Amino acid sequence: MRIEDMVESQIIASVKSEADLEMALKSNVNIVFLLTGNLLSAKRYILQLKEAGKHVFLHLDFIEGLSNSRSAVNFIAEAWKPTGIITTKGNMVKFAKEMNLMTIQRIFLLDRSALYKGIEMVKSCSPDAVEIMPGIMPKIVDQLTSELPYPIIVGGLVSELQEVHDALRAGALAVSSGNPNMWHFDL
Repeated sequence: MRIEDMVESQIIASVKSEADLEMALKSNVNIVFLLTGNLLSAKRYILQLKEAGKHVFLHLDFIEGLSNSRSAVNFIAEAWKPTGIITTKGNMVKFAKEMNLMTIQRIFLLDRSALYKGIEMVKSCSPDAVEIMPGIMPKIVDQLTSELPYPIIVGGLVSELQEVHDALRAGALAVSSGNPNMWHFDL
């Protein structure tokens, strides 16, 4: 399955705390980026979200106790079974693809240099999608959708419905948000 085929709500819940988890379970979103947990809680969170019909992408960089290794990805794939992973690290994307997990490469666009470096990193590891931060740059979203053959998800600093519409019009597949109020938008 492709990530484009999974997206029913163009808002993706970025769950940053256990309290947010409860709100995500009851929300309109069908994809969740899990940015909280540790070796003891992450499996339970993933299971709860999957039982609620959500696709779960585990953000490897935020799960306490995980190392940046092939073994960690292997463990996640076999024991926790999320839909996929998110990471800023190209090698982790490659490991996850070997384990048949879907992958989202997150890149931070601080300046033109970071933009070009991010494009090269994405091209070298071929994720299923790219998440760019901050997400309030429609001009850059438009540029990336023409330069990269991967779906673009935007996140970070998006706080208004108009910003969501601007990102989607610029070519973004979806918008990730840590604001539970946005998880109920009907998009």
